Amino acid sequence: MSEVPARLPMEWIAASLKRERGRAGLSLSELAKRAGIAKSTLSQLEAASGNPSMETIWALAVALGVPFSALVESPAPSVQVVRAGEGPTVGSERSSYVASLLSASPPGARRDIYYVWLEPGTVRDSEPHIPGTVEHIVVSDGAVRAGPRGEAVELGPGDYMSYRGDMPHAYEALAAGTKFVLIMQHM
Repeated sequence: MSEVPARLPMEWIAASLKRERGRAGLSLSELAKRAGIAKSTLSQLEAASGNPSMETIWALAVALGVPFSALVESPAPSVQVVRAGEGPTVGSERSSYVASLLSASPPGARRDIYYVWLEPGTVRDSEPHIPGTVEHIVVSDGAVRAGPRGEAVELGPGDYMSYRGDMPHAYEALAAGTKFVLIMQHM
């Protein structure tokens, strides 16, 4: 007879339950009611204590509208590294603007992160993005004038700004070797 595999770490289940309950916008009471389990049981599970059966986890998954695996999967790596120059890169046809995608928006979130290189001499005009878009910029090297048309601001190393990306905006390098991180947040 083969050995019974070790139980899943309760921390995995607790973190998954909290994450999925938050995504669903449900209170402890409401999720417990939908799953047909006691609120105290759910509270214990989210505190990484208790000893849930497959049936309990299955009932919670059904109540949350997620696959069973979403509650028992191993956590995503806590550290992700993209080395300089290794992210997928795309350039502009009309300016020296080059952006490398560092992190695509994960499911449930609506944001992308780019590392941008820009050289003086051209302006990168950007048409409005989808309604509710907000852009965040942190300059690492050089200097840039960026923002909505008519409201552009000059930024240097370490400077941060945010502005609506759902209106026409532009980026213009004011120094050679300008680089910045651009976060596009879609509301």
